[in-house]
Amino acid sequence: MFDLYIGNKNYSSWSLRPWLLMKHFGIPFVEHSVSLYRPGHTALLKSLSGNARVPCLHEDGFQIWESIAIMETLAERHPEIWPADARARARARSLSAEMHAGFAALRSAMPMNLKFELKGKSPALEVQQDIDRVIALWEETRCQFSGRQGPYLFGAFSAADAMYAPVACRFHIYNVALPPVAGHYRDALLAHPAMIEWREAALKESEACARYDQLAEDYGGRR
Repeated sequence: MFDLYIGNKNYSSWSLRPWLLMKHFGIPFVEHSVSLYRPGHTALLKSLSGNARVPCLHEDGFQIWESIAIMETLAERHPEIWPADARARARARSLSAEMHAGFAALRSAMPMNLKFELKGKSPALEVQQDIDRVIALWEETRCQFSGRQGPYLFGAFSAADAMYAPVACRFHIYNVALPPVAGHYRDALLAHPAMIEWREAALKESEACARYDQLAEDYGGRR
């Protein structure tokens, strides 16, 4: 049995990724929520995760941290996590690695906050460049693999979709205008039953981080 340690659902975009993947593929796990905004959380994280961050997956006490490592570990037993076609699988891994390592400007300017729906504003150049890159990846992948049935990047849901789910949330929260192909893909991700479950749980959370809330509001005010 797996134990998955995650942060606050309203803010923790990295925690969403493996949680969504495991939910979609029906991989059993026990969920543990770790408060990231209370005194003493750093010491607790150090005892739960090798890098003192969430998410972290435990199997019989053995720790696997970093979303990419968690997904690859799960894929060893559940190969359907990646596309079956070799080229599609390679592209899915490329997209996932780029998401894991990149888009720092977008993530910094648009922190995830599922309790907000904001008007948004014209982003700074580096943020717009990240947005444009995400749109290009989504559109190129959907067009190249459009023959595959399903609304996701490679037709059927895969680890790549789990990696980009928080970006879909951010594009909704900050009212980012998207062209049709990218917009339809964002909507498909947001309509995933597990995404709806995550958001509903986030809206019920009472814990808040004033700094993250202010960063979000500064980006353009509520709709």
